Amino acid sequence: MAAPERFSAAELRQFSTQLLQKAGLPLAPADAVARTLVDGDLLGHDTHGLALLVPYVREVSKGAMTTSGEPDVVSDRPAALVWNGRRLPGPWLVHKGIDALIARARELGTAALVIHHSHHIACLAAYLLRATEEGLLMVLSSSDPAVQSVAPFGGTRAVFTPNPIAAGIPTSGTPLLVDISASITTNGMSNRLHKAGRQFEEEWMLDAQGNPSRDPAVLAADPPGSILPLGGLSAGHKGFGLAVLIEALTGGLSGFGRADPPTGWGATVFMSLYDPAAFGGQAAFRRQMDHIAEACRSNPPRPGVGQVRMPGDRGMARRAQQLEQGVALHPTIAPMLREAAGQYGLAFPAAWSA
Repeated sequence: MAAPERFSAAELRQFSTQLLQKAGLPLAPADAVARTLVDGDLLGHDTHGLALLVPYVREVSKGAMTTSGEPDVVSDRPAALVWNGRRLPGPWLVHKGIDALIARARELGTAALVIHHSHHIACLAAYLLRATEEGLLMVLSSSDPAVQSVAPFGGTRAVFTPNPIAAGIPTSGTPLLVDISASITTNGMSNRLHKAGRQFEEEWMLDAQGNPSRDPAVLAADPPGSILPLGGLSAGHKGFGLAVLIEALTGGLSGFGRADPPTGWGATVFMSLYDPAAFGGQAAFRRQMDHIAEACRSNPPRPGVGQVRMPGDRGMARRAQQLEQGVALHPTIAPMLREAAGQYGLAFPAAWSA
């Protein structure tokens, strides 16, 4: 297999910002979206990084993503905020939300924001370093009330989206970056395999009759199948419970969710920040997290495993490597971006030589 093309992260961000501006986004939201998508690829989340750039551009072009104005403040208490995102760019809203919460978390110890009617927010892990670099703990989750692809445990009709949840945990060294979903796989990975004519290695899907399947094409069947909850056929009650919790944090707390008419591809978002200084103290927090990290990393590995990694270890190592050696784009992404560049009269960055 040929080595993937590699590109400068800075040039990819500049190109992405320009492409979004050409489509109709102002500079500030365009740059926030571009930064988030590139950060997703830097961390290795290549189904939720620049793979989303052209779909976002299409959303802007057809008016499905709002290009101007600010979110409407629905409720504002010292430690609790609710915004109507007005279908503004999701990454821009999340970054604005982090900005709004940092000072409140410093003053109050914790603060939370929920946003309804946001557009899609891309890779959750891409936001976590904003918090950990400030010494703060962050929890972030989202759902899309307009989409159903995950059935409840024991059921056959989809109710949920994969419902991701992420946490950024500061330590004395590499931060811990948790980014998981309440489903056993994601819509993005399912769509990628379906387009490539491939199947999952395990039975992670159900057809419409409830039969286990490895084929992501069941999602496009009529009637459609579904993705299994995290835990699969034997322990999917755990992912089901996590999905319900995320629905409560997002749709429940925001007041808008699956009980309402769908409004198109987007997100309902929950985020909270915690300042360890307001609890047991920064030093005590890091001592505990450092101990956990060391106990896990030094844990004797099972056969076939080189070393136990903490959540985020591989992503942070990949990020550092790709900042130095170039971002290795998935083979499906660069051709899509080159085509979009041509449509908008832009030059796509040159690949770095091996």
